[in-house]
Amino acid sequence: MHIHILGICGTFMGGLAAIAKQLGHRVSGCDANVYPPMSTQLEQLGIELKQGYLTEHLKDEPDLVIVGNAMSRGNVMVEYVLDRNIAYTSGPQWLLDNVLKDRWVLAISGTHGKTTTSSMVAWILEYAYMKPGFLIGGVPQNFDCSARLGDAPFFVIEADEYDTAFFDKRSKFVHYRPRTLVINNMEFDHADIFNDLSDIQRQFHHLIRMVPSNGLVLSPKNESAITETLAQGCWTPTEFSVEDESSNEGWHAEKVIADGSEFIVRFKGEIQGTVKWNLIGDFNIDNGLMAIAASRHAGVPSHVAIDALAEFINTKRRLELRGEVNQVRVFDDFAHHPTAIAKTLAGVKANVNTLIGDGKSRRVIAVLEPRSNTMKSGIHKDTLPVSLSQADIVYLYQGEQVKWSVDALIQDCKQPCFVETNIETLVSHIVENSQVGDTIVVMSNGGFGDIHNKLLIALENKASI
Repeated sequence: MHIHILGICGTFMGGLAAIAKQLGHRVSGCDANVYPPMSTQLEQLGIELKQGYLTEHLKDEPDLVIVGNAMSRGNVMVEYVLDRNIAYTSGPQWLLDNVLKDRWVLAISGTHGKTTTSSMVAWILEYAYMKPGFLIGGVPQNFDCSARLGDAPFFVIEADEYDTAFFDKRSKFVHYRPRTLVINNMEFDHADIFNDLSDIQRQFHHLIRMVPSNGLVLSPKNESAITETLAQGCWTPTEFSVEDESSNEGWHAEKVIADGSEFIVRFKGEIQGTVKWNLIGDFNIDNGLMAIAASRHAGVPSHVAIDALAEFINTKRRLELRGEVNQVRVFDDFAHHPTAIAKTLAGVKANVNTLIGDGKSRRVIAVLEPRSNTMKSGIHKDTLPVSLSQADIVYLYQGEQVKWSVDALIQDCKQPCFVETNIETLVSHIVENSQVGDTIVVMSNGGFGDIHNKLLIALENKASI
């Protein structure tokens, strides 16, 4: 079968293309921007790529068109497909029909931590010689790909609540039919498609209704939005992560080192082992607990999962150390929501505090681009200053698409706060004021003008003067 994918260079659709190729289909696709690394990965798999949305790309008429959720009515290729009655479907629906319907699906959902936790679960199963299939919306560094069909019954998927396609406004994850469901957390996001938190809870309720009675739903206990959603109806056993170490129910983590790089794991009060890894932050402890619990449901003993996490390499762009120059560290993080920003900075601050005492300044410098659709619209602008409170200095980038004045945040920030509209000027300002021992955390869900490399190059030049 010849399958053509509209919007093929997105992480999800690119992963879908790789799986379709592994199933033996002829796969082609197009996107508004075809560029590395996704274009390189796809071309190496023998997938035909075309630049732009042009009807001529469909002259060799495919048997099926898979339509990405970035496509809308009015797009010339969408109109061409509809007018000529070419068979089409969405990515999530194709995945269900051709891959997931016969698999044990481990779906990782929630507002934050989906990519990291999915990568952890896939790696734990791989470490346990279970050879899972997976589709992850990022670059899992324990693997050489973000998606594969796999040889086992198990399939790990990052379960996104974003809508499916222009013709199917349900959340993607309702197509996945999981047996193991992780709900990391639940907050209001994606203001371009949801009106409020209750809209998101409704979609999660639909997902929970699909988990079989011999499955498992995993989530933190006493998180109100999740508790309310489960109360709408749940016909599946549940397990929770709990904060009380004396509790004999659920999963609990006890930090050995304050920055979260070592912690003891308990299940129903019994010690399962100690995780010692290269990650930091309470949010990664939460992700790790859920990954251990989900893997246990699939048959991996807790101690094996703990051993696996010791060798886990965090997903790219999830608090990823991009480089260190003259003892100034530059991290890249995908944080795009105030809660994620706050948790990221808290983890970095805890890590920095373990280093204090060596005479260096040890400041945390936050560099934020409000780029997600929700952030650009200004939905979270009132909570941003508090989310940035763990930083010693804040730099904000006023991008052209931001629909509100970022300058308004300056007066609400307790620490020094600067706004720039030009990336080159922003880099110069940061580097000029940097000191030995600083940790710079760049936060954006986009490329941010390659600011990470520009910072490292400018820091090198400063060090050589």
